[in-house]
Amino acid sequence: MPRFALSLALVVLLSVGCAHQPRPDSVPDVYEGKLAPKTAVLLLEKGDRLAICGDSITEQKMYSRLMEAYITAARPDLAVTCRQYGWSGEQAAGFLKRMDNDVLRFKPTIATTCYGMNDFRYVPQDAVIAETYRQNQTKVVQAFKAAGARVVLGSSGTIHSVPPWVKSAKGTWESLNLALLNFRNIDIEIAASEQVAFADVYWPMLIKGYEARAKYGETFKLEGNDGVHPGWAGHVVMASAYLEALGLKGNLGEISVDLEKGSATSKEGQRITKYENGTISLRSFRIPFSFEAGDVAKDNTIAAGVALSGFQRKLNRLTLKVTGVKASKVKVTWGAATMEFTAVQALKGINLAAEFPQNPTAPAFAKIWQAVGDKQAFETTQIKTLFRSKEAKADIEAVVKSSEIEHARLASALKALVRPVDSILKIEEVR
Repeated sequence: MPRFALSLALVVLLSVGCAHQPRPDSVPDVYEGKLAPKTAVLLLEKGDRLAICGDSITEQKMYSRLMEAYITAARPDLAVTCRQYGWSGEQAAGFLKRMDNDVLRFKPTIATTCYGMNDFRYVPQDAVIAETYRQNQTKVVQAFKAAGARVVLGSSGTIHSVPPWVKSAKGTWESLNLALLNFRNIDIEIAASEQVAFADVYWPMLIKGYEARAKYGETFKLEGNDGVHPGWAGHVVMASAYLEALGLKGNLGEISVDLEKGSATSKEGQRITKYENGTISLRSFRIPFSFEAGDVAKDNTIAAGVALSGFQRKLNRLTLKVTGVKASKVKVTWGAATMEFTAVQALKGINLAAEFPQNPTAPAFAKIWQAVGDKQAFETTQIKTLFRSKEAKADIEAVVKSSEIEHARLASALKALVRPVDSILKIEEVR
């Protein structure tokens, strides 16, 4: 059995009957979507080469950067490498034409796609346009599969205005959103027929967009200032959809302390190197995603996206459980920060990544974040400038070879940052 088929045999791909995606009351009932399939198991395999493909929203290098930084830091045991291939203004048909030259030459083993925003041509639902999209999306999936790559077929996100730069655009923003919803439903059908995974970007963007506007007002634009290209909040929602579709479950490790017995254990990506009187010397192999504090009411902050998407709960859990507590509270100190929790909270489990966003692992993550940004910036230059240069027209293989020297340097610089972080975690009873 082919590698991609073996992995995807364990993925829940088919919706049951005519079931519809659950919709909260805050979203108008005109939005009726097919029930999205869920990824049941981890799709990423050790040593995978992940291709992140899409249009200008991918070329923004925001959700792709979030994805790569997270995978690199939180799951170093997988040793997955990533490349982003975003191209502004692109449709699935355009990507199909450049796949061999720009993507398949690097032999990806798994790929994510994000098309539809340009494919629907910014007009209300049109049967001919929709059928063209179905055919091109199917061909993209089949081309990846023929090259031996597994696929996570992503839907587009939503929009919240008629783009002024598209002179042929027509209709209302809602009629355009409904056309994109139809494209999402088509993607679900393609994923089922081609037996590949599906990343539902559209539905969480739709729901969280309504929720955010209800809470913060119309100035909160999850889809970005132009209504099409999201800011950081929207990109966190997108990245969350893709990471979940890849089967990542967000468990970065668990630390258990019994104050009464004077013992401590750890598992998954954490190791206790020493424990004495409530003080743990901790070595973290899986590093939490961390970010600077930001206004959760502002659509251009990562903090807003983290809060909206439930990122900490779904994908960023480093859990501390404390038993044997005789007092009503415990005080937890991790690095320079200290917080108090009830004994009940400590028993249930404290998500250290959420409660201590700027923790002792944060500087290490910040370096990974920067290195990913540097590498992805070059990847855009490589495919859009170097691969389209006059030198490339004369000898593309020579340009590939020479440009890969710089890419290898940037990839090596990122890889060198992937190492465990030591810290001190102290637990005290508050009497």
